[in-house]
Parts: sequence; C-alpha cells; structure tokens
Amino acid sequence: MAITLGVILGNRDFFPDALIAEARRDLLVVFKSLDVEPIWLTDADSKLGAVETWTDAVKCGDLFRANRHRIQGILVCLPNFGDEKGVADAIRLSELNVPILVQACPDDLDQFGLTRRRDAYCGKISVCNNLRQYGYKFTLTRHHTTALSSALFREELLSFFAVCRVVGGMKRVRIGAVGARPNAFNTTRYSEKLLEAAGISVNTIDLSEVFGNTAKIASDDARVIQRIDQIHAYADSSAAPQDSLVKMAKFALVIDDWMASLGLTATAIQCWSSMQKNYGVNVCTIMSMMSEQMMPSACEVDIAGVVSMYALQLASGRPSALVDWNNNYGSDPDKCVLFHCGNWAKDFLPDIRIGTAPILGTMLGEENTVGALEGRTPAGAMSYGRISTDDTSGKIRAYMGDGHFTDDPLDTFGTRAVVEIPHLQSLMQHICLNGFEHHTAMTSTHCAAPAVEALGKYLGWDVYHHNPAAR
Repeated sequence: MAITLGVILGNRDFFPDALIAEARRDLLVVFKSLDVEPIWLTDADSKLGAVETWTDAVKCGDLFRANRHRIQGILVCLPNFGDEKGVADAIRLSELNVPILVQACPDDLDQFGLTRRRDAYCGKISVCNNLRQYGYKFTLTRHHTTALSSALFREELLSFFAVCRVVGGMKRVRIGAVGARPNAFNTTRYSEKLLEAAGISVNTIDLSEVFGNTAKIASDDARVIQRIDQIHAYADSSAAPQDSLVKMAKFALVIDDWMASLGLTATAIQCWSSMQKNYGVNVCTIMSMMSEQMMPSACEVDIAGVVSMYALQLASGRPSALVDWNNNYGSDPDKCVLFHCGNWAKDFLPDIRIGTAPILGTMLGEENTVGALEGRTPAGAMSYGRISTDDTSGKIRAYMGDGHFTDDPLDTFGTRAVVEIPHLQSLMQHICLNGFEHHTAMTSTHCAAPAVEALGKYLGWDVYHHNPAAR
C-alpha cells in the first residue's frame, strides 16, 4: 500500500559526511521495497540534502508545505547526532499535522573513531526534547537505535504506516446510517456531535426511502442481473431463492447510489426487524460484500461500531467485521465465542455460504431472513477493538488488543469463531465496568499497537490497550 512521507535527514556538521550519504542510499532501498514516495531535500537544496541550519529548515518546511496534501507522515532520520533545532523548526514551518517517527542509527562498537562516530543515541533524546517543547506528538522505534538496513526498521516503518493511515483516515471519514437503531438496543446509542468534532460525519437515510427506491427498479434491470451474478460469484448461494437474491441486489444498488452521492465510506444498517417485516430479506450478504471491498458495514445501526471497524481496517489494511462477544468457551477463561447472524466479510470465511438467520426467524419467519451468511473463521492472528462515545464525560473512548482465532470445536450456525485472548477475564471486567457495548470489531491480523498509537496519542482519545505481555 503506497504512502508518501516527508523525510528529514538530521545532521551536525562536525560528524562525517559519509554517514548522511549512506543513510540516503539505505533509505532509498527500503522505500523502493515498501512503495514509499519520499519528499525530502536534495544535494542541490542543502549540504547532502540534510537539515542542519535555519536556512535548511526553511527550505524543508517550504517543501513539505507545498506537498502538504500528499504527505501522510514525517520520518526523522538521524544518521548522526543531528541538529535538534533544525528538525523541530522544519516541522513547525511545514505547518503539517501528521504522525512523526523518530529514528536514530546505531554506532558500531569498533567504529567510535572520528571517521565513523554517530552519537545518534544521544542526539535522538535532544530531538525528542525539542519536539516536545514545540508541542509535537511523535512515535518512537521500539529500540532506541535501529539500523536502516535491518528487518526491525522495516517492521517499524510498516507499523508507522498503519498509524498514518488511521490518523489520516479517521479525521475525514463519512458514515451512512441506514434506518433507525432497533428499539431494543440502547447499546447502539452514540453521540453524533462528538464524532463530528473528531472529523467523523454521519449522514442518514430512512428505510422507507430505501424500500421506496428499490420498488422503482425493475427485476430484469441489467444492473440487478449483474449484481445477482456478483452475489453468485461471492458466496455459495444455492440455498437462496431467486426472489430473495433480487431483493438483495436492488437494496445494494440503492445503497451504492446513495453512498456515491454523499461520498460515504462506511455504513451501519438497521438489519432487523423492519427489514424482514417490510422487505422480506436479510441484507447480511450485501453488507459482507461491502466490508470485503473495504467499505465496512455494521449491524443494528451501530455507528460507533462501524467507526471501530474502519479504524481496524485502516490499521490492518484488511477487511474488518463487527461481532458479538457472545459465549464463554467451556471453562477456558481465555477463550470465548464470537458470533453474528451473518454479515462478516469473506476474508474471515473461507467456507462462506448464504443461509438464513434462525434466531431472527423464530420471530420474523425464517423465510424472511434469507441472506444471512454461514461460515467459520479458521485459526490465525486477530485484533479486536471498540470505539465508543461517552456523552457524560464528553470523550471518545476505546479499547484495543490482539488475540488469536483457534480451531477449537464449535457446533453452531451463523458467522462464528473461537478466539483466545490472554487475560480475557480482565478485558471483560474493563468492558463491563466502563460501559462499553456488546459489539466489538475485529480484523485478521495483529494491528492493535499502531491503532492505539493513532487513536490515543495523535487523536487524543481515551484508549485502553489490553496488552498483558507489556505489564
């Protein structure tokens, strides 16, 4: 996934010039392999293309400011001690408000002579001190010094890219609320104003408008036929009646057009009970297809839930899903069952197939619930998280953590998974005592750390990182 970085090479004049040239060479190799476009000074702009003096800082600030709409993050690279004021002044003059990663190159034990000495270990502390004085938040590498050619630095960059994606994406996302929340679920209440203040806009449409617009589409419309073909290609639909597929296709077209007209990225849909009573179908398959296409869609008009999905999608670069913390797994305190009646993205469901929602069917008629998905998530890495608006305190709060899907036996229906999370019981305590909802979001890779960094440090939200290994 391509990214554009503003890059500052910090320098102090009495250190060897070769260190700066080598750093630029090594960074170019890494950038090419990770599809990074660097915006940085060249040899024609300053000595070695580095930032040291006030004049260098002005040139770097001007360059960054001219590319402010493209730069997603700033990398401060210290091949030697660096000039603390030059780095901080360049960032201030850029007028950028993006994540900053501070990296320092390590000295070699046999290279402490004048020709190879770096002292970046010390210089990094000075640069960070100045960034804090200037009021900037910044990200550190896990090791105080990290070689540019190392695998560890590549990992640090990939994690930082995730931070940049979350920070940039969450500041301007537009969400669609389709219908009213189910009356029985106070847990999906949220503060639209708190989200708006954070740059997250919510747009609404009533289900009556959706159903009215679907009625205007002919069943033999070419777009309907094309969408049905896409459904067939997406999941095993052999058990789905043609009439149900037509309804799902029309619903998808109406939502597609509405989202496009408003520039929406994600949706939360009133998936019961009006859908079954007045339209006669579950739209889980359509929601799954949107999530698979990186346009996350949440159940039960859970707007904060789909914001959680979007945050994890940005962090992981993979589809996300909304799930219930649904069942204990026997007597194992660190395992539980994740469940929903069926709209998880195909990324989680190698055995995906279209079925019905038996639980809803007991009240609404199972024939009216065609479109719910069936499938089991196999063993693998996962991250989970929930964002919630706390109206009483005027804050946005969240929790994030990593776990693993397991292949433990599970005999049930719907979309489902068994997950193992270290110290799960303390996480459940935190969720309940802090009034979080029964829904959580998940993605199929480990990405909690950059999500926490982005939401907590850069967006300023109150974030709990469930990370027992770090205690």
